[in-house]
Amino acid sequence: MHMVPQLRRLEHHYQQELVVIGVHSPKFSGERETEAVRKAVLRYGISHPVINDRDHRVWSEYACRAWPSLYFLDPLGKIIGRHEGELPFETLDRILGEIVAEFQGKGLLDRRPVTWRREGEAASALSFPGAALADAASGRLFIADSGHHRILVTALDGQVTAVIGSGEPGLQDGLLASARFNSPQGMALDGRLLYVADTENHAIRRADLAQGLVETVAGTGEQAFQGNPGPARQTPLSSPWDVELVAGILYIAMAGNHQLWALDLAAQAVHPFAGNGMEGLADGPREGVCLAQPSGLASDGQRLYFTDSETSSVRVVDLGLSGRVETFVGRGLFEFGDQDGVGEGVRLQHPLGLCWHDGALYVADTYNHRVKRLDPRTRACATFLGSGQPGPLDGKGVEARFRHPSDLSVAKGVLYIADTDNHALRAADLATGEVRTIRVRPDGGQTENGIP
Repeated sequence: MHMVPQLRRLEHHYQQELVVIGVHSPKFSGERETEAVRKAVLRYGISHPVINDRDHRVWSEYACRAWPSLYFLDPLGKIIGRHEGELPFETLDRILGEIVAEFQGKGLLDRRPVTWRREGEAASALSFPGAALADAASGRLFIADSGHHRILVTALDGQVTAVIGSGEPGLQDGLLASARFNSPQGMALDGRLLYVADTENHAIRRADLAQGLVETVAGTGEQAFQGNPGPARQTPLSSPWDVELVAGILYIAMAGNHQLWALDLAAQAVHPFAGNGMEGLADGPREGVCLAQPSGLASDGQRLYFTDSETSSVRVVDLGLSGRVETFVGRGLFEFGDQDGVGEGVRLQHPLGLCWHDGALYVADTYNHRVKRLDPRTRACATFLGSGQPGPLDGKGVEARFRHPSDLSVAKGVLYIADTDNHALRAADLATGEVRTIRVRPDGGQTENGIP
């Protein structure tokens, strides 16, 4: 996931010299189905062909050991290099520049254009919505319309009242209508200020809803490959996925660095808060623990809860200076499934979103296509919504169907769900479990085509 922006830049820079072939060798069982891979290719805007290596045949033949692995092949199809792990664009650009120069000198480059036909999705009001934030006080919903690179502001019934972002990908501050985002995800609201994890821009943005302006408050637009503290606007970030505001500190799920970060809004400074940057699952004092792609955040004001997606776990960290990280459910990088229970007996599969409400945590168990309810006191976790089969189906409790639910938020007794691969926003009554689909529609001043 974190290498997609780098590959996109390389494909543009070496249009006549480079052909990228993606091989998807799944870790999770929920990633094996070709339809799930197809949706992911569209969700991330991948323009090169991707092989679904569901039985790990290519993985074995190429002796892969890590995600991601990069293989460099010469014009004759011979492997001339391999790298395990991520690399910054500058390093890849240097490597490919040297390869191009070498084989151009040998007269082996074939610069005839190679074109691919990319599949599309039917037009809809939402495109792969990654996050939803419900605000009971104002009666508003904020929807990260990630595939359209913008934020929709709606009433709780789905009627659009404002659009933040032009819909074109990019990193541009300014008026709400002309600002640009790139696959925005999680959000946090502070009165008139909406904070946004602008994931593929590796930035934190802030929309002033009263003044009608968007500004960048953290990140440079470049991806960080080291987690160093510094002034917020001068410090690179890495795939921020969610944000949570507690007592003037904006906590960031820094998925790309396997850390939680903290942005001091008054001091305009950002720094790692929890995690040593190593991928894994280990509890203890917050600065020395291992995390694995933290993605969803929630808080009760005293503790910060988070989903650790690659370990299929839900964890918590105290917000004090001597805070510790504790795991509620989850066992490790290769322990996942779909099993209700208590503590170590629970299995989730790549959970993303998280919501705290009335003493309980609601978890978007993304690859299981379910919503789970977790009691932090007892560590008991049980299915609340979803049959486990993918699809768009309303109904009560486990009769309903979702496809890749990614985020959750509560307002006025209703749980709102960003149902990502269904391009939909769903709502569930917390008392009855009845699930319905919200029709996102324009206000009286717009046409249906105003929300492509």
